[in-house]
Amino acid sequence: MSTPQHVSSNKLVQTHNLPSLVHRSNVSNMPAQSMTIIQINASQFLNHTYTEADIRTENIPTLSKDSLTWIHLVGITDNDQLHELLQPFNIHELAMEDILSRKQRPKIEDYGHYLFVAARIFVYKKQKLQYNQIYLIIGQNYIITFQFEPLGLLHIIRKYIQHNYSSIYSKGIDFLAYSLLDRIVDDYFVTVDEFDNRVEGLDKRLFSNSNKNLLMSIHQLKRDAISLRRTLSPIRDIIGRIVHNEFSLFSQDIHVYLLDVYDHTQQLMETLDSARDTVTGMMDVHLSYQSNHLNEQMRMLTVITIIVMPLNVLTGIYGMNFDNIPELHWHYGYYIVLGLMATIIISLLIYFYRRHWL
Repeated sequence: MSTPQHVSSNKLVQTHNLPSLVHRSNVSNMPAQSMTIIQINASQFLNHTYTEADIRTENIPTLSKDSLTWIHLVGITDNDQLHELLQPFNIHELAMEDILSRKQRPKIEDYGHYLFVAARIFVYKKQKLQYNQIYLIIGQNYIITFQFEPLGLLHIIRKYIQHNYSSIYSKGIDFLAYSLLDRIVDDYFVTVDEFDNRVEGLDKRLFSNSNKNLLMSIHQLKRDAISLRRTLSPIRDIIGRIVHNEFSLFSQDIHVYLLDVYDHTQQLMETLDSARDTVTGMMDVHLSYQSNHLNEQMRMLTVITIIVMPLNVLTGIYGMNFDNIPELHWHYGYYIVLGLMATIIISLLIYFYRRHWL
């Protein structure tokens, strides 16, 4: 097999006027539980979709060395049903246990005649970052993928296969596996970009008092950054292990494509780290701003207290009940005391103004 020309997935799709890989298709009409089977060889493309009532083992075609098979399962949550569907492929029970888990860390495991890959997809829904699990079983001439919900994530890959089945078949199952991994990584550009936009939007409101929950919003972004990084880091390690020839299922010709995926994970990590540093800085700046704002308020209260204090002294003295207080019966005493109090207030205000306390 000759070394394929290195072309990014986006360019491949754009050649056939298909949507960009970083956008999902409309999932509103997709069934909650389905099984899609695609078989390709050098001369034909076969695509069958089965709904919940028709998801049975007998509908899974017999594997052949002369064709590549991709089985995509959505919404399979029953243990017995999963065991029945995977029985023809001799899948280990530990892998099936992982498939039924909704909280599986991204990883890759070699079971000899197939590879098991666990990954996550993040998306913002109702202002909250949520994730969905996706699993891949990569065999010699087949791939099985699993999702709990119809996300429209791999729809564009099916479109691409339909237009390029002969070329994909000639490159082998490892190229199809690369396309799926590349699609998973590319989807993170949408999520990380939205996260970055949220960070920029919050940064513009950093010195505004209109949002009382600003600190909570910053803390939520910080948690989102941690969640994204905890997933992207092992996904990068998965691609790195494949590139470093740890798995014989991937040929040397596909490594040039996988290096592009690895570069994408590096770019995502750098963007995410930069945004995370911004969030951390925003928290420090926000706390400093709140502290300075509190100091300003305390200084104003101190000024008021200092101004009122001598007035309290005067009113306290002349409020005592003694007959022999000096100037007690003086005709102009009341006006002089008021003038003295006004003089004290004006003098203190001028003094604080010159000290820049006001």
